[in-house]
Amino acid sequence: MPQNTALWLNAKRAPFTIGPAPTTAPRADEIVVRVRAVAVNPFDRVIQTMGDIITPWITYPFVTGSDLAGEVVEIGSLVTRFRVGDRVLGYAAGADKRRNRAAEGAFQTYVVVLAHMAAPIPDAMAFEEAAILPLGISTAACALFQKDFLAMNAPSATPVRTGKTLLVWGGSTSVGSNAIQLAVASGYDVVTTASPRNFAYVEKLGAREAFDYRSKTVTADIIRALRRETLAGALAIGAGSAASCIDIVGACTGNRFVALATPAASFDDVPAGRGRLLRLAPAAARMIAGNIRLALKARLRGVRTKFVWGSDLIANEVGPMIFEAFLPTALAQARFVAAPRPTVVGSGLARIPEALERQRLGVSAAKLVVTL
Repeated sequence: MPQNTALWLNAKRAPFTIGPAPTTAPRADEIVVRVRAVAVNPFDRVIQTMGDIITPWITYPFVTGSDLAGEVVEIGSLVTRFRVGDRVLGYAAGADKRRNRAAEGAFQTYVVVLAHMAAPIPDAMAFEEAAILPLGISTAACALFQKDFLAMNAPSATPVRTGKTLLVWGGSTSVGSNAIQLAVASGYDVVTTASPRNFAYVEKLGAREAFDYRSKTVTADIIRALRRETLAGALAIGAGSAASCIDIVGACTGNRFVALATPAASFDDVPAGRGRLLRLAPAAARMIAGNIRLALKARLRGVRTKFVWGSDLIANEVGPMIFEAFLPTALAQARFVAAPRPTVVGSGLARIPEALERQRLGVSAAKLVVTL
């Protein structure tokens, strides 16, 4: 068996450390991927500092990480979609409560991936590009297609126009970039928000119109633009997005539902060690107060809301819908692109904490990648 190495969290709120890891054989419905590139996400970072609160089920020592691309080195007995040597992207679902397995964390050399959560990538697509897709497209798909969220039509190579419009607040983000493309591939128009420097970017992805989210009149401007249209609902991404989306959806016709991709308060400034309680208490208070305000606002406007958990598609029809039925052909035919652009931080597991810190400080229309 090949030697495996991982970026470990040995205990809750522990620092990342590099060390040897088992090379785990796949179960019947799994594949093992030799990782060539990983992308970092806010969720990966928050697991380190807040895992005992947001993912209390995790068993330590643990390997986090969701986004990966590489080569298949082993397949389970029931897997027919892949062969050894195939180039794939995959969503590593180890942090999901239903999996809870270090072998399924992306931040290691050899990763176990559910076969229905992987997709082949074209020869012309670099691993660095492919690695940015899995969690972003999974979160967007959970919001758009799950029956208890927006329940939109499935994406297709030949979408039928629905005559409905989706609002994506935060179109230049990873989730937003994927949501725009998925919605267009499902037959919907998309109106989005971004900074003006990213208007051309989101329009290239398929958005019909973009609005400056910093404008003092942005909410009124979007309501005016959508007043005579039928909404498919809204996807709220980014700080302050939920309240604005509730106001817009509440003033328009159609599906009065807002899928929430961003919590009501950020825990980014809560350290794992010294000074934790001083930062945690006010952040928790802001979260509780923010959730109460959003619930009251939504109720007053007759709008339903629900928070998106990006790994839920591993256990329902949306996972195969995206990774088996849609994405392989869409990537091969260049009908779907890896967006936002990858920015390579460096090579090796030791560069992942640096990438996570750079992400915490903020990036725009880009996703940070580390090669392995």
